[in-house]
Amino acid sequence: MNRLRPVLGDLLTYALGYALALALTFTAFALVYFRLAAPQTIFAIILVLGLAQIIVHMRCFLHLSLQRSARADLMLVLFSSLIIALMVGGTLVVLFNLRARMM
Repeated sequence: MNRLRPVLGDLLTYALGYALALALTFTAFALVYFRLAAPQTIFAIILVLGLAQIIVHMRCFLHLSLQRSARADLMLVLFSSLIIALMVGGTLVVLFNLRARMM
């Protein structure tokens, strides 16, 4: 029985994360599909929903927390995010530069 508790806790965490991710995704799609607000407002809401979904994924699926023992994992994810942001930003700079030169 004691071996089942961690497994059930993990399954509950995954199920909660899955339900939250689905709810956030469907909310974003419903906002756009039904045009429930002005386009600028929808954009802002989708940005917030996207950030919330990142937090859900990190907490429920990657099991990252702000505890002292998990700081190394958190630093690894933050560094990886920085590298990806730099790569995407650099790609966008090159693409916009090329676009400006072709116009």
